[in-house]
Order: sequence, then C-alpha cells, then structure tokens
Amino acid sequence: MDEIINTEVLGEKIVEVLKTIYDPEIPVDIYELGLIYDVFVNEDRDVKILMTLTSPNCPVAESLPMEVKEKVQSIDEVHETLVEITFDPPWNQDMMSEVAKLELGFL
Repeated sequence: MDEIINTEVLGEKIVEVLKTIYDPEIPVDIYELGLIYDVFVNEDRDVKILMTLTSPNCPVAESLPMEVKEKVQSIDEVHETLVEITFDPPWNQDMMSEVAKLELGFL
C-alpha cells in the first residue's frame, strides 16, 4: 500500500521548483510573474499545472511548458505531470506578484 501523501506539502515543493524557472525575456521567475494559474495535486501524486505565457507568440511557447513539466516531474514524490496552457484569461502585468513588480520597477 502506498504511503499517504500530503498534497499540500507536495504543492509547496512544486511551487518552490516553479520559482526556479524563468521567462528568458524577463528576469523574474514564472511563478512571481503570474504565469502559473493553478497547481492541482491529487492523492495519486498526479500533478496538473494550469499556466499561461506572456503572449501566444511567446518565443518559448514550446520550451517553457516542457521545462515546467520536466522540473516538476523530477520531484521524487510526483507520479505524473500534466502542463496545460491557457490564454483565458490572457496574462497581463496586473497578474505579477508585488515581488515581481518591485523587481521590474513597476512599484
């Protein structure tokens, strides 16, 4: 029988990993940038990440979701990782955290 997984703790680990991934055009991680809309973790340790890109023609439209998937998948407790891209709602600067806005000089 599998051990009981604390999905909240695993979710926090996933967020820590997401904070190591940067949009190559902006010196802020994708989590603080507001590109991660949601992180779902179920009891089977399957992860679904709902994210967006700064624009549909983003130069890293292919590579960024793959990097997210690979880095999250590298967490030992994670079973399967699915990354879903959405442009609804479209990303805008208001979605950035205070940290990101400060970093980029918007505050």
